[in-house]
Amino acid sequence: MIEPYKTDVIVIGAGIAGAGVAAELGGGVRTILLEQEAQPGYHTTGRSAAVFAESYGGETVRALSRASRPFLTRPPAGFTDTTLLTPRGFLFVAREDQQATLASFADQPDMRRTGRRLTLAQARDCMPLLRPEYLAAALLDEGASDIEVHALHQGYLSLFRRNGGKLACNACVNAIRKIADGWQVTTTAGVYEAPLLVNAAGAWAEQVGRLAGVSGIGLQPMRRTAALVDVPPSEGMERWPLTIDIDEEFYFKPDAGRLLISPADETPSEPCDAVPEDLDLAIAVDRIERVTTLDIRRVHSRWAGLRSFVADRTPVAGFATDASGFFWLAGQGGYGVQTAPALSRFAATQILGQACPADLIDAGLHPEKLSPARFQGVP
Repeated sequence: MIEPYKTDVIVIGAGIAGAGVAAELGGGVRTILLEQEAQPGYHTTGRSAAVFAESYGGETVRALSRASRPFLTRPPAGFTDTTLLTPRGFLFVAREDQQATLASFADQPDMRRTGRRLTLAQARDCMPLLRPEYLAAALLDEGASDIEVHALHQGYLSLFRRNGGKLACNACVNAIRKIADGWQVTTTAGVYEAPLLVNAAGAWAEQVGRLAGVSGIGLQPMRRTAALVDVPPSEGMERWPLTIDIDEEFYFKPDAGRLLISPADETPSEPCDAVPEDLDLAIAVDRIERVTTLDIRRVHSRWAGLRSFVADRTPVAGFATDASGFFWLAGQGGYGVQTAPALSRFAATQILGQACPADLIDAGLHPEKLSPARFQGVP
């Protein structure tokens, strides 16, 4: 009989969510971080488009992003030697039939702070690939940035280890059961027991909940596709903004001398090692060619990742209502990296029974809107 490894907290999933909350729990809490792959961040975290914009997402996501900016701008001493945010700018573009949508978006409070309406000539100066006949309106979010995802993720993992935490890779969860003093998790790497179990399993979070016998939250993984294509050499290309359709039908941005393109697809998927579909790539190329002057002949690389959402597209962070000691940290969708600093801190305080940090409240966060209690009765 295998002797269980006993600890204070078990965190399932070592992507940005699991690594972040495990690090924020601090050195006074014995924590084990379980990862099913050979290295952390193999799935969604490692395939993120890596952008930060306070205008992105719903009310709660935007509050978490506002609260995350100070950390991303000035990370704690010793966290990383890498600059985490590099200004990029988001250029939102609209066809004639989309002008009302863009105008409404431009009037949002977050966008009024960092956004600027552009003339069509100014928009084409920012992004010279745009076809003049396509463009009817444009809005530039000057507060947006690229995120160094790898440095952020590794910073959390390093902090976690310095705090005495233990990481177990190749630890695929086979069984979870409630025991008298908490939870027992059986994996391919061993058996672990703790009073508290944090479900940060990304696209697999609903499956982990079912293994634990906990009521679901209706989590749905969605596949998103991206590719790198050639563009003609252009002076200043590295400063081009990320260009995105106001209805998010596509986006593209410069990446290492090429152009990263995506049809911004959201195809429902089972949890898996996502791979790009030829149809989605063809849609991406068609949409980008219609809005730009590019004639795309070659795709250099392609990939896909899973973004997982619940019905209201707001993250879930809180204890299950029907199982003591089981904490949900899931449903970050496409916002998981940019909200990680604030959401990790919030989750850690809830797990430890502490008050929500005041700066998160000041940023406009309403903790109840993250609670899994809002999904009571979801099958």
